[in-house]
Amino acid sequence: MIRGYARVSTKGQARDGNSLENQEKILKEHGAEIIYSDSVTGKNLERPELQKLLLDLQDSDTLIVTKLDRIARSLSQGSELVNKLIDSGIRIHILNIGVMDNTPSSKLTRNIFFSFAEFERDMIIERTQEGKMIAKQSEDFKEGRPAKFSRVQINHALKLLESHTYKQVSDMTGISKSTLVRAVRRSRL
Repeated sequence: MIRGYARVSTKGQARDGNSLENQEKILKEHGAEIIYSDSVTGKNLERPELQKLLLDLQDSDTLIVTKLDRIARSLSQGSELVNKLIDSGIRIHILNIGVMDNTPSSKLTRNIFFSFAEFERDMIIERTQEGKMIAKQSEDFKEGRPAKFSRVQINHALKLLESHTYKQVSDMTGISKSTLVRAVRRSRL
């Protein structure tokens, strides 16, 4: 049986050609009879559909993926997983590389690709941390999600609460009751 595996970790991947839909289409075009799809990071192997796939794979099955980094993003985990599958009689077909086996050249190729996948993941983390450090230098920086309503809007809503109910103010301003309650509590401090 030919089984396919697709994975995305971010919504942004839908724009760069790595969307689940795009991967599934390509896998079907290459003969996948069953496709397992995850929408989680590739940094670890604890992914629901990957685990299901690993349980379903049988000797002489073929596993196809569009790119090696869809299976794993670290050299050690990816190499260990692929070696284990090959040793179990599973044929691994990475569409942008070819069929993987236990020959020295195949091992070298996949280790190089896993190394690049791990490097790319590490660079993403580093750039994210650098961006946060730069953002923290701004006096306007606040950790977490940006406020949905400005200070002016909250103050206006608090003024309306002097003569209206929470529900009325919520209906007039679009600010939820829970946000209004928190604002009232903060204003009393």
